[in-house]
Amino acid sequence: MNIRDLLNSRFRAAMTAAKIPEHCQPMVALGKNPQHGDYQANGAMAAAKAMKTNPRELAAQILAHLDLSGIAERTEIAGPGFINIKLSTPWLASQVTTFSQDPHQGVEQTEKPQTIVIDYSAPNLAKEMHVGHLRSSIMGDALARILEAQGHRVIRQNHVGDWGTQFGMLITHLQDQVALEGAVKLADLETFYRESKVRFDEDPAFATRARDNVVKLQAGDPAALKMWKQFIDISVAHSEEIYAKLNVTLTHSDIHAESAYNDALPGVIKTLQAKGLAVENQGAQVVFMDDMSDKEGNPLAMIVQKSDGGYLYATTDLAAVDYRCNRLKADRVLYFIDARQSLHMKQVFAVSRKVGYASEHCSLEHHAFGTMMGEDGKPFKTRSGGTVKLSALLDEAVIRAAQLLKDKDSDLSQAEQEEAARKIGIGAVKYADLAKTRTNDYIFSWDSMLSFEGNTAPYLQYAYTRIKSIFRKSDLDTETLTGQIALIEEQEKALALKLLQFSEAVDQVAREAYPHQLCSYLYELASLFMKFYEACPILRSDVEPDVRSSRLQLSQVTAQTLKRGLDLLGIEVMERM
Repeated sequence: MNIRDLLNSRFRAAMTAAKIPEHCQPMVALGKNPQHGDYQANGAMAAAKAMKTNPRELAAQILAHLDLSGIAERTEIAGPGFINIKLSTPWLASQVTTFSQDPHQGVEQTEKPQTIVIDYSAPNLAKEMHVGHLRSSIMGDALARILEAQGHRVIRQNHVGDWGTQFGMLITHLQDQVALEGAVKLADLETFYRESKVRFDEDPAFATRARDNVVKLQAGDPAALKMWKQFIDISVAHSEEIYAKLNVTLTHSDIHAESAYNDALPGVIKTLQAKGLAVENQGAQVVFMDDMSDKEGNPLAMIVQKSDGGYLYATTDLAAVDYRCNRLKADRVLYFIDARQSLHMKQVFAVSRKVGYASEHCSLEHHAFGTMMGEDGKPFKTRSGGTVKLSALLDEAVIRAAQLLKDKDSDLSQAEQEEAARKIGIGAVKYADLAKTRTNDYIFSWDSMLSFEGNTAPYLQYAYTRIKSIFRKSDLDTETLTGQIALIEEQEKALALKLLQFSEAVDQVAREAYPHQLCSYLYELASLFMKFYEACPILRSDVEPDVRSSRLQLSQVTAQTLKRGLDLLGIEVMERM
């Protein structure tokens, strides 16, 4: 149990003993002023108002029943009824020792494991992955890692786009190329896609044939399926190369594509019709939502089957909800899809509830995110205005990181420099994204993300290597450290308290799906370590052996926590830089 949960349980017991109604009980949060308290219980004012009593008197009643013996040095009533808690230094020291021995490395294990489906990455297999796929891929992966570390059963679902109009275009273009040339090489899928798109936009006859091929594909036509599979195999291989570069845990077995739901789509339409939700409108099957309206106040319409019999994303997404909630028995389904799809996801969730695909037991969560912007404030593009391929972006990150190491006159071998450049470059790109509030757009800047100062991956990776260098200089094995941890200086206590808040940060991300909260924690931890390192000598000859051992243990736990936290974000560290 983390500190905040421990304190909250003690406060709940005290308030129950004081006969304060449960809905009026205040909660404990981090203290905003370290001089007054490490934690603070708030809400006494609201409770006092509900109970028609004085807030400070109510706070006094709580304190009369509150048992924090051995945990808190002191408690005090502040302002109109806040309760400040100053934690005991010996207790903090003992907790850090326990923390250092935790086999789960500070990640609290859930008492009630859930089945959690995470829909993330989901590239369109008609073309190469681009920077627009970065945020979904790394945010979804961070949540998958965190929830698994807590003991949940996580099912990754890469809902790749392998169906629909774009494949009708590709198949039709391929048919024409084969007729002209006899054999066609598809290695450059991006060029092939652009050519087919131009023809689709400019040639009505080609567009008609492409739409016909979509219907044939959905109907299982063998010739269409054979060509379709050629495109899929090439594109999946490309995606898997990107995931390996990104250190993203998606594998081939996690692909559950749009096409996987094809056989279920007729049943979706029949069920919607039977429930009175889907009605014919101009030859199409449409669901009108009375509880959602457009700007004119008309019910929003969601088309689930076109007049030519073809299905849409909405139909597939409904089938996916049914599969995830009822076949996979998910307790939570997390969708990492950009904010532009918010209305679509809201409609899918609403219809899923109405038709019975998702019961109240299954939480459907769209975790939307903003857009990566260039330094000109516009969506990130190449200099010529084209889409930036994700593979090219990652390659450039590694090249730039290698140059940084070269400029620093690193004493690493060539092989070590190459490995470090890979970890720094990829880590910098991922962390720069994860460290921003998920729902916001953000500016992509090479200079800021590769900086060794500020809230960046290189800064945290450097902090880790700096701690490891202390042990190399001491010529000590971390496994041989003995003795009690003693928190003498304020910087030691501040570092210890921050270490013990690791599980709180992880829990918060698991609940709210905002990875930046863990990034902020790690940056604060690294910054507090630097203050501790400057104020508290470790290897100096005049430092007492017991004090040296204590400080080395604090350093070791800090290194473990930085490494563990970065690993949960999918970012690697190195022993030397």
